[in-house]
Amino acid sequence: MKFVYMLVFALIIAACSDSKHGIKVKGSDTEVNLAVKLAEHFYEQEPDFSVSISGGGSGLGIASLMNGQADIANSSRPLNPEEDSLFKARGIKLHTVVFAEDATAIIVHHDFPLDSLDVPTLAKAMSGELNNWSSIIGTNLPITIYGRQSNSGTHSFVRKKLGVNFSREAKEMNGNAQIMEGVRMDRSGIGYVGAGYILDGGDDGSVKVLRITERVGEPAISPLDKKAITEGRYFFQRPLFQFIPQSSWEKVQPFIAFEQSAVGQELIRSSGYYTVEAK
Repeated sequence: MKFVYMLVFALIIAACSDSKHGIKVKGSDTEVNLAVKLAEHFYEQEPDFSVSISGGGSGLGIASLMNGQADIANSSRPLNPEEDSLFKARGIKLHTVVFAEDATAIIVHHDFPLDSLDVPTLAKAMSGELNNWSSIIGTNLPITIYGRQSNSGTHSFVRKKLGVNFSREAKEMNGNAQIMEGVRMDRSGIGYVGAGYILDGGDDGSVKVLRITERVGEPAISPLDKKAITEGRYFFQRPLFQFIPQSSWEKVQPFIAFEQSAVGQELIRSSGYYTVEAK
């Protein structure tokens, strides 16, 4: 097994070169660490298979699928209308698998004086309507936003949930690790990362995960509260998708079956994500 981490995190498990047993998975950075772990354990059970996994964003994974460069597109969002139309126009029939659920964590610097924010205030901060923390924490401190590129499913998810466009001043980062590092070093910073990334060891305690309340006066909920996620009470929670073309369906079924097995479900839970059956 060989691990490579460049602009995207990739896993290549060297095995049989037979194309009938070679599976290419591309897409969501939210899902990439989990996909790597699943692929590792799948290979232990099915050594005749070769699984290649890379991130780069949900949009990239979907485009790769459309261009015949992937067997599975991992995506932290559903297809948008334009993508759905393009697949239909090209005669590409897709199977859709919801293999886990995730929560998006809103993070700030460890020394940020508040433990929670309400959604309306968060929307103003992320859109740039508020560009200074002074009215929120009483300290004159410009707000610095750390987010993802527009092809990221997490970018699209957070933007739609907040009902705003992100500030043009927002810094566009390549993935969870870069956002974490940016906020870790910036007392004025705020960003969003996958809760699974934090629960799976991505946080060393140098950032603060905010509890979120949908409306002022309502209870604030943490994305790390598994009971709240199971009950569907956290504002930023979502299903994680895998899109598979009909032409690859037979080949990838053993991998999908492994994800849905007891071993696969335990790997999903232990990696900080939530199994679909838990809802």
